[in-house]
Amino acid sequence: QEQLVESGGGLVQAGGSLRLSCAPSGRTFDTYAMGWFRQAPGKEREFVAAINWSGGSTYYADSVKGRFTISRLNAKNTVYLQMNSLKPEDTAVYYCAARTGSSTYLASYDYNYWGQGTQVTVSS
Repeated sequence: QEQLVESGGGLVQAGGSLRLSCAPSGRTFDTYAMGWFRQAPGKEREFVAAINWSGGSTYYADSVKGRFTISRLNAKNTVYLQMNSLKPEDTAVYYCAARTGSSTYLASYDYNYWGQGTQVTVSS
């Protein structure tokens, strides 16, 4: 069964940086659109960033624009989320998601495959 595996989460002070990785297992996802979502305690899952299959198109939530960068290296079958200038409100479980299609997709219901999530905690 296709599966996405996230890594790179952890505890960081406000203003710090983390890089999340998402590496699918079971198949290659180089023709899939990818996205990152996050869910904080007591809140709904929200969109963070998306990238199309080639990496030529990206989209960000307003709350992370200018601080986060989504990228992909298809040769390594990996998608990244570089997070800079982290804030306490970025604290959440971060999920990687994938789907077929040539566009970028912003809604969680657009995605077919999900990872288990990785915890990011930003202390003040």
